Amino acid sequence: MSLIFKIIAIGLITAISVLIIKPIRNDFAILLSVVGGIIILLFIIKYVSDIFSTLQMIVGETGVNSSLFTIILKIVGVGYLTEFTASLCSDCGIGGLGDKVLLGGKIVVLTMALPIINNILSMIIGLLPS
Repeated sequence: MSLIFKIIAIGLITAISVLIIKPIRNDFAILLSVVGGIIILLFIIKYVSDIFSTLQMIVGETGVNSSLFTIILKIVGVGYLTEFTASLCSDCGIGGLGDKVLLGGKIVVLTMALPIINNILSMIIGLLPS
C-alpha cells in the first residue's frame, strides 16, 4: 500500500513543480513532466513483472494456448504505452497529436486482436450443427 502513496506523492510533486515552472520555462516544465512519469514507471516495473509471472503460471496450469495469451499481453502493453504517450502529448500542449496516437493504438490493437477474433469465430462455427 505504501507504493501507491509514493506514486501519488511523485505525481503531486511533479504536477505542482510543473505548474510553478511552466510560466517561467515551458521547456523545463515539459521535461519535468516526462521525468516524473518515468520515475513512476520505474516504481511499478517490479510489480508488472510479478503480474507477468503469475499470468504465465495460470496459462501453464490451465492449458490455454500460449500464443493467444501472448497476443493478449501485447495488446495490454500497446494500450498502456499508447495511453501514456497520448497523456504525455497532452501534457506538452499538443493534445491533437495525443488523439492521433490513441487512434493509431486502437488500430494496432484491433489488428493484433484479429487472430483471437478468428479463433473465437472458429470455435463458435465448430459448435453449430452442420
